[in-house]
Amino acid sequence: MENGPFVYTQTMALAAWKRFETTPGYQRLKVRLKRLVGQELRLAPELDIECVVDGGWAYDASLLGEFSIVYSLGVGDNIDFDLALIKRCQSNVYAFDPTPSSQSFVGQDDRPRQFHFQAWAAAGDDGTLTLYPRVLRGGKLSEMMYTLVPEHSSGDSGVEVPAYTIGTLVEKLGHSRIDLLKMDIEGAEFDVLDDLLESSIRPGQLLVEFHHRFVENGLQRTTDVIARLQSEGYRMFSVCAETGREVSFLHQPQEPRSGP
Repeated sequence: MENGPFVYTQTMALAAWKRFETTPGYQRLKVRLKRLVGQELRLAPELDIECVVDGGWAYDASLLGEFSIVYSLGVGDNIDFDLALIKRCQSNVYAFDPTPSSQSFVGQDDRPRQFHFQAWAAAGDDGTLTLYPRVLRGGKLSEMMYTLVPEHSSGDSGVEVPAYTIGTLVEKLGHSRIDLLKMDIEGAEFDVLDDLLESSIRPGQLLVEFHHRFVENGLQRTTDVIARLQSEGYRMFSVCAETGREVSFLHQPQEPRSGP
């Protein structure tokens, strides 16, 4: 067949390149280049802590146990982190995701008794949010990833969902604390963190993926909220080498001063 070997070689080369794009080495190079051109922040751990990585998230498992309360905001179709943490620490994990596809996914199989799911969104205010599906390469709308910001072809596909602040979630579930709070909520983390810092709730560990590429002035908003977290005693102990956007914080409240 004419051009057969050439077309086959091109296909093989494209497949090899796609595999290379997913390797950790390529991802690290990509984030370094983005930092050079000002598209990503230069974040570095402030604490040297022995941590584990489950489902792509780094945390200090030694601080968690069977009586710990973990909130996992945004699960989509991947609860590897939640299930691995339960297996490792026996903690109670409360997962939140209001998207229809996530509700369907979570309900597919039996889950450990420590896994609890609510079809609620976390937000900076109580009420409702309109979420819009992400637009994937090729123009297809994602069935799993939703954001607060509509794109050109997703504006007519928004869904309204119930939304609550962290304080309201804690109250509704009858908890007095959060030992670990993980959030992967496609740009809504800025409002949630702003509200959290105005409250008295201080999770012991805070794992955040910063989606600054999705919001206006995103890099500055990330810089500002990290500075606020640091002023409240949070210190970075892990920054994902492949993306630079998944950041783990440990709360280290300052001891009150005695005397003048």
